[in-house]
Amino acid sequence: MTYIMSLFLVGLVLGLLAVASNPSPYFAAFGLVAAAGLGCGVLLGHGGPFLSLVLFLIYLGGMLVVFAYSAALAAEPFPESWGSEPVVLSAAWYVLVVGGVSVLAHMGWYEFSWVSGDESGGLATVRGDVGGVALMFSVGGGMLITSAWVLLLTLFVVLELTRGLSRGTLRAV
Repeated sequence: MTYIMSLFLVGLVLGLLAVASNPSPYFAAFGLVAAAGLGCGVLLGHGGPFLSLVLFLIYLGGMLVVFAYSAALAAEPFPESWGSEPVVLSAAWYVLVVGGVSVLAHMGWYEFSWVSGDESGGLATVRGDVGGVALMFSVGGGMLITSAWVLLLTLFVVLELTRGLSRGTLRAV
């Protein structure tokens, strides 16, 4: 289990590196999908299967649509690819920074501390993610409704900003 979680975490960092180092949204989309999938795998390994599934469906269903829409608006005739010099230099810089921070933070981390949430729970009657979902809908219901309104307002603001001099997304192609 430790090797799988280490593989998920290394893949997550590499996916985030692919998103951060590439200025073109076309080539960063694969890194975004990989980072979302591997991040949900990390959550799954630590005992949150429901949270992992919901995050994966919401992220890839909602946020990737907005990402695809912004990628369509930022159409470049010659985008930077994976092998171009600025992308490789920024990726190498990010690898050095992440490697240095991980070496500094590695003190005190051992393999036996990588226990999933199910193995360390003992005789729990309710899983941790199920209790968190119940709390989110009971105590955090107001914040959930406020977040939905903020996302709707953000959608209208983005559509208004990107419409330009024509009618926006309703224009004739």
